[in-house]
Amino acid sequence: MIPILTTAEMREADAKATGQRGVDALVGLAGTAVALHAKRILRSCYGTRVAVIVGPGLNGADGRVAAAWLTSRGARVDLVPWDHMPALLVGYDLVVDAAFGLGCSRPFVAPKVSIETPVLAVDLPSGVDADSGELLGEPMVASATLALGALKPAHLTGPSAAIMGELHCAGLGIVEAFENGLLDDSDLAFLIQSDADDHKWRHAVQALVGSPLMPGAADLVVRGALAGGASMIRLASHGDIGSSVNLPPEVVHVSEPTVDARCRAVVAGSGLGAGTAGWLRERIANLTCPLVLDADGLDRNLIDELSPRDGSWVLTPHDGEFVRLSGEPLSSNRFDDVRALARATGCVVLLKGPTTVVASPAGTLRVVTSGTASLATAGTGDVLSGLIAATIARGHAPLEAAAMAAHLHGRAGSRLAPYATASDVAEEIAALLGG
Repeated sequence: MIPILTTAEMREADAKATGQRGVDALVGLAGTAVALHAKRILRSCYGTRVAVIVGPGLNGADGRVAAAWLTSRGARVDLVPWDHMPALLVGYDLVVDAAFGLGCSRPFVAPKVSIETPVLAVDLPSGVDADSGELLGEPMVASATLALGALKPAHLTGPSAAIMGELHCAGLGIVEAFENGLLDDSDLAFLIQSDADDHKWRHAVQALVGSPLMPGAADLVVRGALAGGASMIRLASHGDIGSSVNLPPEVVHVSEPTVDARCRAVVAGSGLGAGTAGWLRERIANLTCPLVLDADGLDRNLIDELSPRDGSWVLTPHDGEFVRLSGEPLSSNRFDDVRALARATGCVVLLKGPTTVVASPAGTLRVVTSGTASLATAGTGDVLSGLIAATIARGHAPLEAAAMAAHLHGRAGSRLAPYATASDVAEEIAALLGG
């Protein structure tokens, strides 16, 4: 997981690292990391022209180290002081923005750069509030941004997220502990947890999904759960769907209005249809295991009435459902919005989107950026809800389960062609996990 730190947290980590290694050593590491990334963009340094905009602080110092490194490899580098910038930078193979990074509080109007000239932002594009993502003045639109030490909220949320370009992070060995993070592939290494004495009830899932009008939702939820390693699935639908859809043979149909106490997680809501809150309430009123609520199960009255408010329930809204649950329009800062709804409901909240944001009631964040446009098809959310329930049933806490499942779901989508179906996503998840 890649850490996400606020300005205050980053400054604390920087101060500790500076005390251990010294400021010159850290600037040397950061500047060299910038230079190496610049070389990747240039491919070859020799004979290229590079402009490095430098500010008065550590960001500028990083830029100067990078400039010296590139010069020693044959690049022709112009240092451009932030307070003597031209209105236009032309004739360069690369512009490095090292004017202001973390803690920028002043408006910054960047020089104009021709559209074909790549721009590398050091830590953040100058003129961005690191915590809110608000733009201060007129920052450059970066082709690539190299975050230093950790990601900042502005890299992933707020208006600034749209100007980061390709996002990379050079850890520099600065951050030792963190609460909030961006998922990467290493986080999936232990997603499937198994024991030698496993049996069919050890990772069992109950699904309360589907109806005669939407039988396919039940099919997709259970396929997502099976792909994620559910060892048994008990399915109860709102009405008979047996003749409407060809469910996997492993699914056990049940009709009793209770959840089997041996199930480790429940997934509910997908495809139930309107007017089913009473039916669902009867089945989850005395639930003792974690619950994933999606689609028609995202009823705020039901949640406020029954949620244990301990973070064991996971809500998985898309934008429209989120607005209905919160009663407020989404702002430019999705981190704050998701945290607020998680705190208000006492549930883990997963807001779907190109950047998926997951928050616990305590405010801990997990962010997922693996999703692609291949997932923008009907039913992929049903697959995700089943996958989250299976991941919980496999022994993961709801916050981590939701984040890992979302990252895996995105990875599966990234392997598919445009216009792939939700069923294809479930099959790709199973393939990624070796199923």
